[in-house]
Amino acid sequence: MPFGAGAAFAADPTPGSSQGGTPGPSAPADLKISTELPSTIKVNNATHRTTFTATVANHGSKATGPVTLTVLGLDGMKITGVKGCTPVAKNKLPAGTNSGYGCAISDLAPGQSKSYTVSATYDLSKTGKICLPVMEGKSDKVLWQQGPVPFGTTKPTPNAPDTPLLLGTDNLPAAPPSGTASPTPSGQAPSSPSSPSAPPQLPKTGVNDGVLPLAAAGALFLIAGGTGLWWTTRGRRWTARH
Repeated sequence: MPFGAGAAFAADPTPGSSQGGTPGPSAPADLKISTELPSTIKVNNATHRTTFTATVANHGSKATGPVTLTVLGLDGMKITGVKGCTPVAKNKLPAGTNSGYGCAISDLAPGQSKSYTVSATYDLSKTGKICLPVMEGKSDKVLWQQGPVPFGTTKPTPNAPDTPLLLGTDNLPAAPPSGTASPTPSGQAPSSPSSPSAPPQLPKTGVNDGVLPLAAAGALFLIAGGTGLWWTTRGRRWTARH
């Protein structure tokens, strides 16, 4: 299946928010690309699962050419699938992230957008964040980055069927009953020890994180140790070399 085959082009972008988003430092001034996330998602309190849409859109007057959208999970939010996209190998994830999927897009015409269905788990006993960097083609040039931006609530609802989480809100975990351990999201394995040669730290662009520190952007997101990024799925490999 070609990259992005599971995504749908939309004449009008799904209503959402680009909160916490910033153009890359070397993005062309006439290229108006951005991403959008829903303002609210719902996490099932029993399974800890959630599903939502991530959208990349071209608001400029010229086509984008090939771009790559990556969906990254941090802290209590773990990305378990992005329809039509490919998982990033664990040893190639930026430091601070726990999961990621890459979506290669051949082109976005002016006014066009492309939406992806994202599946995730959210450990409601923790805070959780998401990050959406957009790169030029298969290179390491950052065109746009949304996040890391949090989803969370200040009013936990542990006895309800689900918990609504707001974009841009730090999660206030519900205290577990006395003498019990915090719940673990279904299907989420315990974290493994850090690699001796961990990828570089992920820059922050969230609403409370200040200016985007993207100097030497080539090494920050998808390139680890100058060897390139490998996405592996169903025994096939695709490499983005800089």
